Order: sequence, then C-alpha cells, then structure tokens
Amino acid sequence: MSNEAVDSKKKSASEALVNSFGGYPIGYGVGIVVLPLSMGWIQEDPYMANIAITAVYATVSFVRSYFLRRIFEKYGVDDNFIRLAKRGIVKLVHYCR
Repeated sequence: MSNEAVDSKKKSASEALVNSFGGYPIGYGVGIVVLPLSMGWIQEDPYMANIAITAVYATVSFVRSYFLRRIFEKYGVDDNFIRLAKRGIVKLVHYCR
C-alpha cells in the first residue's frame, strides 16, 4: 500500500472535527424544518415518525460526510484543517484589499 492511499492521522482528525462541528448547525437547521412538520405525525404514529425522522437525519449526515470527504480530497487537505483555513483567510484578505 502506498503512502498516498493512506490517510494521515492529522487529516483524519481534522476531517472528523470539521464533520462533527459542521454537523451541529446543519442538524439544527434540519430540526427546525423537520420537527414542526412531523408534530401531528409523531402523535398519530410515533414509531413510523421516529423511523422517518431518523432516516432524514441519517441521509443528511451521509450527504454532509460525503461532501466534506470530496472537498478534503479535491483541495488536497493532507494534514491539517487549520492550515487550510489560514490559507483561505490570507487569500480572502488579499482579495478584499
């Protein structure tokens, strides 16, 4: 197995960090939309409503994880999300001048 095929521990940790903390605002937004829409259904059939709500959250989580994985691969984030953020801020500051 080549070194290119293996994720570094730092890359995996930074990806997990971004995925976890990025998941909070996304989950919050999904909750604002999904939970009020399902209020009547939860009272009528809590078992099926729970399955449907869980499926929505699982689907959103999968899409978020996949999207972030592709971003990390596309931009070659090989060791550290903080380094990528610094480069992005420097580019943004340079662009805004």
